[in-house]
Formats: sequence, C-alpha cells, structure tokens
Amino acid sequence: MNKTNPMLSVQQALDFLLAAARPVTGTEVIPTLAANGRVLAADQSSLLNVPPMDNTSMDGYAVRAADCALPAVTMPVSQRIPAGHVGQALQPGTAARIFTGAMIPAGADAVVMQEMCEFHKDEAGDRVTIRHAPQSGEWIRRAGEDIRAGSVILPAGTRLRAQELGLAASVGLASLPVVRRLRAAVFFTGDELAMPGEELKPGAIYNSNRFTLRALLENLGCEIADYGIVPDTLDATRDTLRRAAQDNDLIITSGGVSVGEEDHIKPAVEAEGRLNMWQIAVKPGKPLAFGEVNRQQGKDEDAGKDKGAAWFLGLPGNPVSSLVTFMLFVRPFILRLQGVDKVAPQACVMRADFEWPKADRRNEFLRARINDSGGLDLFPNQSSGVLTSTVWGDGLVDNPAGTTIARGDSVRFLPFHSLLY
Repeated sequence: MNKTNPMLSVQQALDFLLAAARPVTGTEVIPTLAANGRVLAADQSSLLNVPPMDNTSMDGYAVRAADCALPAVTMPVSQRIPAGHVGQALQPGTAARIFTGAMIPAGADAVVMQEMCEFHKDEAGDRVTIRHAPQSGEWIRRAGEDIRAGSVILPAGTRLRAQELGLAASVGLASLPVVRRLRAAVFFTGDELAMPGEELKPGAIYNSNRFTLRALLENLGCEIADYGIVPDTLDATRDTLRRAAQDNDLIITSGGVSVGEEDHIKPAVEAEGRLNMWQIAVKPGKPLAFGEVNRQQGKDEDAGKDKGAAWFLGLPGNPVSSLVTFMLFVRPFILRLQGVDKVAPQACVMRADFEWPKADRRNEFLRARINDSGGLDLFPNQSSGVLTSTVWGDGLVDNPAGTTIARGDSVRFLPFHSLLY
C-alpha cells in the first residue's frame, strides 16, 4: 500500500494470500476411479513401459524391410495377428497380417499399411503384394516410447482430471494417494436475506450467494459445512465464527465486510482472531477480509488439520463482487492449501470489440463474451449486483487500473472455465 492509494493491488493481495497459505497435511489412498478432482499427495511412477512391447500403429502387414526392397514384391501371408495376440517369429520372405496395437512378431522390423498392399489367394494359399519399400521401423511404436518404467508420470500437487486418471490407469495404478479434502465452512450475514421457497417480505432478497459459493467450493473438492444465514449482530457473528473454526480449515462469509454499523464481520474476526487485510483495489469487490479465527483451547485436533486457527476469508455481499473475489483470491488460496503449485488461471489475449472510455483507479474485471468473429463483446451493465452478466458472459476482461479500452485493442481475457475449477 502507499499514501496516495491505501488499497492493496490485486497482485499484492494475491501474493500475500499465497505466501500465508500452509498446505494441509492429511492424506488418504483412494481408488483411481474415485480420484477425479483430487490432488495427488505424492509423485506417481509408472509400473511398466508404455507401450509395453513393440506394436503396430497401423493395420497392414509386418515384414522384414530387406525383403521389400523392390517396387512390388509378392510373398506368402504366414499368419494373422490381431491386437491382444502374440504371433510367431516371422520367417524370411513372408508377411504377417497385423492389426493396430498388435505386438510386432520377432523377425519383423517394419509395417506396410494395408492401402499399399494387395491381398489375393492362389493355389499356394494366402499371398500379398507389397507395393512400397518400407524403412526399418516404419509404423512401429517402440516399447517405452511414451513412458519408461520407473519414470514419474504425475508429480505431487497435480489436480487429477480425466486425462490424468486415464494416464494413471494406463500404467496399472489402481489407487492413488491424495490430499484429504479441505474442510470449508460458509455462512451469510444480512437480515434482508431469504431462501428460495420462503416468502419474500418487503425489503428482503433471496440469498443467491449461498448457492454460488457452495457450488464453487464443490468444484474445488471441498467438504462444506453450511451455517446458513446469521443474524446481523456482533454476538451471533462471533458465535458462528467460533463454532465454524473448531472443525474446519477455512471459513468463508458473504456480506458484512464493509464499514457500516450493521457490518459485523470485521470486529467479530478481530475479536476472535486477527484480520490481515481489508481493502483491495479491485472492481467489483473492493471490500475483502482475510485473517484467522482462533480455535477454542482443549479440543482435540485432527491429525490432518492445522492446529490453533482456521483461515478466514470474508467476501462482499453483492453477487458479482462475491463471485469475482472468489475466483480471483479464494480459488488460488484453496488450491494452495491443497498443495497445488500452479494456481494462476490460464489467460489469453483477445481483441476488444467494444469501448471502455473511462479509466478507474482500481483493477477492473469486466464481464465479456466471445463473439462469432473471435472478438469480445461487453455486457452493457457492469454493476456488481447484475448476476445476469456472469451467465451471459464467457469470462472476465482484466483491465489494469487507470486504463481505457478502445475498439480493436488487445486485452487480457480470463475464461470462466479457468476460474471456476
């Protein structure tokens, strides 16, 4: 922070969060089939070579390259080798019909694709005319060409997606050690909040943030303790913080982080622990609280849980502000707690097909959609309460503080798919 701008920049706040994060230590071993979305707790090495043997990458005929030096050679077909079967040693001057994935028979050193061969029968039996002079090794995948036995295929800290699970299975890993699920508590402050299905009294609004934040935490594989809507009093807020801290690694709240008389998060966290951060130069989402809530003494702690305090992150109450601050700050913080090293979302540079003539002193994150010409259109209403902008859009334009945007400018774009998981 500086004297002219008492707010932290987005990068300063993120650096502060990630430096403070202490990865949880508990682990468990689970079936590979059940490991989607989990984080690896230890390096995983291959149990075998992939492919495990020399095999063909084409349907065709296995031959000795030296037997096919002429433009056209006719030879007997000595055998047929489908995938999953082991052929006999190939005799000189013969060919073996072979299918993709099948093991190369001993004696063969090339495969000629079937399009360059002509199969026929005569009184001597099955024969093939080879109309191509192959090089030794042609269309052969060598054993260990993809993976060598004993090599690390998935390092610790990897978030397991479909492709990682397929890779683990391909080398025979039936189970995987993973970081235990992060335990996250949520609650929401505001006497104006009501749940869908309840009567909406005058001045009340439905609590959309409860549904948004729970889904975001589920995307990140967290175990969720939901304490619901908490009355707008200091005592109720402090009591909920104390209960949530006992059994959870992280507490996330929505609302009550401004400086109004009915905003009790800041004094409650300061009374129950400590508050590290308060204002960030981000739009939407300037009020963001980060700190710790002390656990009550005398309660046994789980072996996998950090003792002493639960992390605290207080998000603003406006729906878009809450979503954007989660994506920018909470998501990478949770990933780091899970042991993930690379937590930055993937960004791309795209063309702005809009104008943004008024610069802001804060780093703006504008809801935008990819159009059919490969550029970005801007949602017309960028208010922090307009949740329809996040459904309409494909992601956020990261617009630095003090920056205007002219039509045709190149801008940094953060797709939602890289911010929500």
